[in-house]
Amino acid sequence: MSETSASRAEAPVRFPANSKVLVWDAPVRVFHWLMAATFAGAYLTAESEPWRLLHVTLGYTMAGLVVFRILWGLVGTRYARFSDFLRGPAAVAQYVRATLRGQPQHFTGHNPAGALAIVALLVLALVISASGWAIFNDMGGDWLSQLHAGATNVMVIVIAVHVAGVLLASWMHHENLIGSMVTGRKPGNPQDGVRSAWRSVAVLMLLAVSAFWWLQWHNAPSQGLDGAATTSQGADHDSDND
Repeated sequence: MSETSASRAEAPVRFPANSKVLVWDAPVRVFHWLMAATFAGAYLTAESEPWRLLHVTLGYTMAGLVVFRILWGLVGTRYARFSDFLRGPAAVAQYVRATLRGQPQHFTGHNPAGALAIVALLVLALVISASGWAIFNDMGGDWLSQLHAGATNVMVIVIAVHVAGVLLASWMHHENLIGSMVTGRKPGNPQDGVRSAWRSVAVLMLLAVSAFWWLQWHNAPSQGLDGAATTSQGADHDSDND
């Protein structure tokens, strides 16, 4: 009970000088940056037919990452678990009001506003992936394409708000939240840190994603190239007969 309450708001906060503890385990960090990369890549290749396979591959990857994050949110380390950072609307409103007053509450893990953004991004990513899969398999109609595009645009907005919130919180708390998602460490008391980074799980994630990408590339259809070659050969053959 005391461990759970320790991850809640802490204000004012005083930590020992240069004291940083492990907050974000390796799977959370790898998920975060892979998710950012796959969404960015899928977004940039959305309107390009030559890059359709890459777009689809990144979309499937994003769906797999979301499934992993949901599972890790149930069995992962302390600050990765949904039970640690999911809070009701009242907590979110209280955090926003305190921030607007210039007295933001400090949370070792995700703050209520950040937690809300995370949930929104996970839900939107699932909607985008599911609708994209249906479109790729010629299911549904125009409404599905509109849902896919609409969810993508909303996700871009949520990401922009999320990044702005991270920058604002970094400035108000005088800590580098972006850097902490690289190193996994944030200012805190020794008892606030997690015990293990679970690097083995992060390595398995990277291997699984790499293997999936290799299979997609290895099994990529080559009808366009074969067709062009066949057409060219046929043209040459006709020319010889003439």
